[in-house]
Parts: sequence; structure tokens; C-alpha cells
Amino acid sequence: MPSGVHALVRRTHEERVLRALQENGAMSRGEIARIVGLSRTTLSEITGSLLQRGAIVVVDTASRREGSGRPAERLALDPASAQFMGVDFGHRRVHVVVADASHEIMASGATRYDDTTPWQERTALALTLVERLTAEAGVHYGALQGIGIGVPGPYPAPEGRPWPRTTPSGTVLRPAPEGVDVAFAERFDAPVIVDNNTRLAALAEAISGAESVADLVYVRLSDGVGGGLVVGGQLVTGSSGLAGELGHVTVDPAGRPCRCGKRGCLETVASVPAILAACWEFGLPLKDLRDLADAAARAHPVADRVLREAAGALGRVVGAATMTLNPAKVVIGGEITQLAPVIVEQVAATLGADLFPTASAAPVVEAARLSDDDGAIGALAAVFHNSPLLARYPETADVKAGAGAGESTIEGAAHVRP
Repeated sequence: MPSGVHALVRRTHEERVLRALQENGAMSRGEIARIVGLSRTTLSEITGSLLQRGAIVVVDTASRREGSGRPAERLALDPASAQFMGVDFGHRRVHVVVADASHEIMASGATRYDDTTPWQERTALALTLVERLTAEAGVHYGALQGIGIGVPGPYPAPEGRPWPRTTPSGTVLRPAPEGVDVAFAERFDAPVIVDNNTRLAALAEAISGAESVADLVYVRLSDGVGGGLVVGGQLVTGSSGLAGELGHVTVDPAGRPCRCGKRGCLETVASVPAILAACWEFGLPLKDLRDLADAAARAHPVADRVLREAAGALGRVVGAATMTLNPAKVVIGGEITQLAPVIVEQVAATLGADLFPTASAAPVVEAARLSDDDGAIGALAAVFHNSPLLARYPETADVKAGAGAGESTIEGAAHVRP
């Protein structure tokens, strides 16, 4: 396989050919060469590789000859060929989405695991899921242009600090992932980019809808509490990958121990397990989110109190971020926000009371547009690196974010194939 600059140039040429076929339908090699501006020799090499890998197929023979040779074959995109893959590793499940050359989602699926499952096993489950999608949706991966992977944060780990590390409270911290990027790169022979899954979800929210949002604060309430920031049209990672980790802002110094090793983090108050535990403490035994949704719908006083207190703490943390960054929008994600709308309502009320008293300073506060596959769609967006939001997305020496030269744009996080 080509490597280095040659590989990048080749991938650029491949995406130009794929885009031309996407926009124009079936064409002969001569027609493709004229559109993309490649020599016949280079184009022959590129189309030969794409045919071998199943990205394109021969559909018929042109009705008229090109020059004095044989009637020219016409090439078209293979509708079963996956071009991009997004993978979101949550604390208790992995979600995979695959998209074609036009950025339409072809297939998606999820597999659950225990939150103590080691990374090697999580990776194996994810790869098994990918193969299951092959059988169920009839897609193949011979022409993957890029893979985006979201992992629980913080990621990447600060340099110069050995792993694993033990916090003062005895919590053992380990880096994530442990070889997941290498496993996917070797399995599919495609470039891989890895980032915090909640940060990728923030990206997905920023580019979803009719218009992109240049300045956005995103928080997701789930088994933990994570966040992401889009500032000035750029996804922010920070110097050591900690940007947007709002779940580990301290809200109660004497509060419950957090898995990060501190006490009283926002996660110990506003995560789903923390909210359910608080309901139990106040005499309302709830087993899961569905029970909580039922209690919230009945306006049960304990559920309402716990949810409002959690949302109030969240609102104060988000308010500090909002005063610092002045975003146009604050998005609260996680299934709980759909089941208990009071959370978004209380966050909006807290921001309204705490922010600088001008109408222009108040951001729009809303529940996430996307569901639990938001991190996977954000991972897809990361490999669709030609989005304006990712013009300067950080790259490393061996992991490149994307599949081409950067000429197309994204219309929303992804298109969903009907």
C-alpha cells in the first residue's frame, strides 16, 4: 500500500473520482478524467484500485465509442460500498454507523457491555458488530476512506504522566483506548482518528440542522457527564484533551466521591446514576430511566426536586462556561433530557438568572437534536474533515482525519438513507 505523501495524494484523487460519480452518475473513464483533471494513466490506476476494492462497479458500456477503440465501459458507485465509519464507545455500549460516498448513513447498530469490560474485549465486540452489519445490511468495507472513533474522555492522556495512575482516593485511571485505533486501522486498512466521544457529539450538534453553529457549549448526561466546546467555528480539544470536561467541575467540595478521584464533581450530582441514587435517598425507589420518566410525568415531588437540583447545578456550571465563551447555543444531550424536559427548562432558567443581563448575552438552550448515536455521527463528521468546523482539526503524524482534499461540504451531521 502507498504510504506518506503518496498515500494522501492517492486518497485525494480517489475522493475526487468518487465525488464526480456521486454528482454525475455513471460515466466512462474519459468523462471522469475530463471532470477531475487527471491523466488517463493516473485515472486508470485510481479506478482500477477502486474497482478491485468494490468502491465502484462497471454498470454498462457507453453507447458511443471514445476515439477509435472499443466502446467505453461506464463506471458508477457501488451502492453497497461503505466509505466512512463512525464508532462511539460509551461506558456501557458501542455504537457503529457507516456511510456511503454521499455521506448517507447505510447501516447502524449497537452492542452493550459492562462498564468494567476491558478495551481489548470492547474492541472485539465492536468489530463483531461491524461484521454483523455486513450481513444484515449487505454493505462491504473494501473501500473505506476513513474511520472516526469516539472514546470516553478525557482523551488523549497528558504526555509525560505514566499510566495507569492511582488517584488519592484509590481510583485506578487507565488510558483509553488501548490499541483500538490500531485494531481498526489494521482490520480495514484505512486512516483512523480518535477523540473524546462527547466532544464528537458536540461537533455533531454544531453541524446538525439548517445552519452550523460557530459557538456552542454541549453537555451530555448519561452514565457520566461529559461536554464539548465549539468556539469560533472550531472543535476545541485543549492542551491535554480536557477541554469541555464540565462533568468534573466541582459543585460540592464535600460531596460524593467521583470516579475521577475528586469529590463533588457535577457528575456525582447530574449523571443518571446520581439522579436515581438521590431519588432513592429521598424515599422514591426508581430502577431506571423509564421509572424516572414516569415519575417526572406525574410531577412526583421527589423526582421533581431531584431533577431541578441536578439541573440547577448543571446550569451554574454551564453558566460559568457561557459567561466565559458567550456561545450562541447551549445543548443538553442524553436520553434523560428527552424523558425529563424539566432538566432543560431548569438549566435555561438558571442561565437566565445568572448571566449578564442583556438579551444578546443569552444563548439558546435546547435538548440535543440527535440521539444516542450522536457520538458516532460526530465521529463520522470528523472523517468528513472538509467541514468548515474542522478546517484545523488536529492531526497526528500517523492518524489523518479524513478521506480527501477538502472540496465538499457537510449538510448536517449526516444524511439518513430512507
